[in-house]
Amino acid sequence: MKKLFFALHIQRLNRFRKVVNRLSKWQSRLESLDSNERDTLLGTSLSKLFTKLPLWLSHPANIGGFYGLLVAVALLLPYRFASDDHTGWLADWGLHCCLLLVACFFLGICSTIIISITGRFPTAPPRSILYPMPFIGLALLTIDRTDILEIPAIVSWLLMLLPGPMYVHLSWAPRWRLLCMIEDGRNPFEAMEDEEKEYESFSEDIESEDAEMMSVVDDFESE
Repeated sequence: MKKLFFALHIQRLNRFRKVVNRLSKWQSRLESLDSNERDTLLGTSLSKLFTKLPLWLSHPANIGGFYGLLVAVALLLPYRFASDDHTGWLADWGLHCCLLLVACFFLGICSTIIISITGRFPTAPPRSILYPMPFIGLALLTIDRTDILEIPAIVSWLLMLLPGPMYVHLSWAPRWRLLCMIEDGRNPFEAMEDEEKEYESFSEDIESEDAEMMSVVDDFESE
């Protein structure tokens, strides 16, 4: 019994050491990047929150499914109180909750596949447009279910559904790919650095050619 307990304790210590080593390597790789590359990798406050999670947990599909869960929880009030059906609302809400989770999860997988093929870098989503959309969609759905106004269901559902998958596709899926590359010990900005070096060498060649042409013109004018 003591040997078994001792073996389990050693396994836990080894796992803890692996986690500490991984965190130290991650920190050293992060410190080796310049400020622009670090901002591209970490993003804003929301993306920085997701970067603290393990990579398997912060997969774009899981982030998309989490957004679908948040929308489903927000739909509890209009489904429960904005309808005269007080018996079948739970089944209706449960069905739509499952559809939301599956749709957002599937869109996250699609974004991961597309980003892995294209290799696109993260871009800042239009926050001023995306952030109010779920609240507007929820308000329109509540107005429609209370029969105040008849609003097409597709309008309110699109307003509630699109912001999460758009954020995942534009910002988080590319950033997650960069994080995976750093986890594997690769430099995700190597291609960008090569392009910058080529551009600098090209600009230097142009400047040298311009200087040669100016010297020829000066010699011609002096003659």
